[in-house]
Amino acid sequence: QLETESVTKPLRLVVVSGMSGAGRSTAAHSLEDLGWYVVDNLPPSVLPEVCRQAREINLTRLGVVLDVRTRGFFEQLPTMFTELAAIGTLPEILFLEAADDVIVRRQESVRRPHPLQGDGRLLDGIHRERETLATLRAAADLVIDTSSLNSHQLGSRVAHAYGGSTDDQLRVTLLSFGFKYGI
Repeated sequence: QLETESVTKPLRLVVVSGMSGAGRSTAAHSLEDLGWYVVDNLPPSVLPEVCRQAREINLTRLGVVLDVRTRGFFEQLPTMFTELAAIGTLPEILFLEAADDVIVRRQESVRRPHPLQGDGRLLDGIHRERETLATLRAAADLVIDTSSLNSHQLGSRVAHAYGGSTDDQLRVTLLSFGFKYGI
């Protein structure tokens, strides 16, 4: 008589970060479309607890968007990554960047202020953000420059990098149409 063992798959954690206007939201939506559970704008201090809870409900793929919007919490990232390693979760870092002129154009088109702009110029905020994110960018497993990419191309790159299914699930898309009165 054979007994089947319940094997718990390890939690795969992808931290999505990068420049404001470089496509973090698009990347997060692409991960969700691939079946990942994604949390946006999470304070880094709660990241280890989120991973523990994800394991408890048998999640195998978790995406977390972390960026400078978390303000003072951002300095906690190295400590949180150390805590994650202690509980057996090694995060993969996806970093998105774009050229300054592209970010300026994208920021102006969404009409939302840059998180680090303050009362200064948009370019000053972009430069402060690059300085703040430099260490995280250096530690990134994958850096995607989105300067010349549209949202579909970025989604395709994210799907290529993170679309490999770790679950034994079948996904079916069925499209049906007809011509009631002929062509």
